[in-house]
Amino acid sequence: MIKFKNNEYQCSMELTLALIGGKWKALILWQIKDKTLRFSELRKTLPKITQKMLTQQLRELEGSGLVTRTVYTQIPPKVEYSLTKAGRSLLPILSTLCEWGLAYAHEYETIDR
Repeated sequence: MIKFKNNEYQCSMELTLALIGGKWKALILWQIKDKTLRFSELRKTLPKITQKMLTQQLRELEGSGLVTRTVYTQIPPKVEYSLTKAGRSLLPILSTLCEWGLAYAHEYETIDR
């Protein structure tokens, strides 16, 4: 049993999937892997995500300590998102998932050619 932020998980895989699982979290992390992006810039890189969902997912990633949110007090307000050290530690895993997806698609001919 693993306890993390008032939740209990049966194993480390369950915790990991709680932190980065779902349709959008891994994609958000991947988009900010090597650069800091403003909310609007991040939204442009993920055109199918709604503003509400992006906000929710970013809050969860920030709450998990994977993403840092920097607010600049200016007019208009400026908010930037980047990876924390913990978030950067996920990059090799995300890269492997990316490579696996390409290999799978090639193997089963699901990539448009």
